[in-house]
Amino acid sequence: MSEHAHDQQYEKNSLSLGGAVAMGTGVMIGAGIFALTGQVAELAGVWFPLAFLAAAVVAGFSAYSYVKMANAYPSAGGIAMFLRKAYGRSVMTGACALLMYFSMVINESLVARTFGTYALELFDVGKPEWLVVTLAVGLLVVALLVNILSNSVIERLSYLTAFLKIGGIAVFAVGGLWAAGLSVGSLTAQGSGATPGSFLGATALALLAFKGFTTITNSGGEITDPHRNVGRAIIIALLICLALYLLVSVAVGANLSIDAIIQARDYALAEAARPAFGDAGLWFTVVFAIIATVSGVIASVFAVSRMLAMLTDMELVPHRHFGMPGDIQKHTLVYTVVFAIVLTLFFDLSRIAALGAIFYIIMDMAIHWGILRHVRDDIDAARWVLITALVLDAVLLVALIAVKASDDRVVIYAAVAGLAIIFAGERLFLRHHPGED
Repeated sequence: MSEHAHDQQYEKNSLSLGGAVAMGTGVMIGAGIFALTGQVAELAGVWFPLAFLAAAVVAGFSAYSYVKMANAYPSAGGIAMFLRKAYGRSVMTGACALLMYFSMVINESLVARTFGTYALELFDVGKPEWLVVTLAVGLLVVALLVNILSNSVIERLSYLTAFLKIGGIAVFAVGGLWAAGLSVGSLTAQGSGATPGSFLGATALALLAFKGFTTITNSGGEITDPHRNVGRAIIIALLICLALYLLVSVAVGANLSIDAIIQARDYALAEAARPAFGDAGLWFTVVFAIIATVSGVIASVFAVSRMLAMLTDMELVPHRHFGMPGDIQKHTLVYTVVFAIVLTLFFDLSRIAALGAIFYIIMDMAIHWGILRHVRDDIDAARWVLITALVLDAVLLVALIAVKASDDRVVIYAAVAGLAIIFAGERLFLRHHPGED
């Protein structure tokens, strides 16, 4: 099938520049602030705000590759199409695209569980695991139903929630710093609590807070003037999120000790609101956490299901209708939500985050290497930027694996098993479905 054939099924020019930015920030903010602050602080100690800054630097170098490719080859397939341009119809293309797909599904599970954790803060029922999981699964089902609607509905929802999230989180951050006397003394007065290796591991997790920019590329066939606006949307979304992350992480660190942040790692922002604002602030923060996580899951499902549909049309993955009505896009929506529900049922937040980071970084390195080896001249990409992006990714991957090998080897086993299944499955599929490049 032609690489542009599937684009014709999408609503071209149905997403504006602002809508694309809202969608990207929706995915990033949902994971970055509410789901990862405690996880990053556990590894980086008092330096956790700097871990977010370091992750932004790495994401900035990575974004260079995606912006260059998106400007040259805007497509509803996004990353899948970028990989195909670099590696052709091959095991490398299919397997790495699936790594990105599952990384994004893992992110949806991460954010859905975060929604469940924060929502329970509104009720005096504790945080029983079964109730967190029930709420998370409910959110994923709602995300499926919303995504069945038209792009215009999703764009309006993304605009509204992006405005509410950015405004609410900014109020939390400024108010938190004001309540702390505009001082970060509680951060600087403590020991670092981190080694260089654990700080790099924290940076690898924090990178998940920025990887949502890649979802913008998966809607390239639907964004107005995509050759210019996909890259613009990526840059704007990264800058907005960096500013918010730094403000919030400093505000959290100014109101809670590192031990308190770690103890409340799955709902750190809610705990930080208590000393700063009291019960009213807690409710305020939880409401915006719910808005952020709900919109983040909806935006992520929108983008990742389209990438899987493109992989199907590129004949890189198998597809079965299972008696479902509608087109491939609707089917991939269902598959995506089902996979996210399975992960939600069987993995906790810490393991979900680490697994997602490992898959994402490996895929990211494949993008940079493919551009460097095969299409650099075609898209006029600078060699030194690509090499720097590769090195930064490799350092973070090694650091994260080392940290998890020492404290939670289940993550390493799951990652290795996942990689083996994906690459072996893709090789088997292509052997029996050679198709055409």
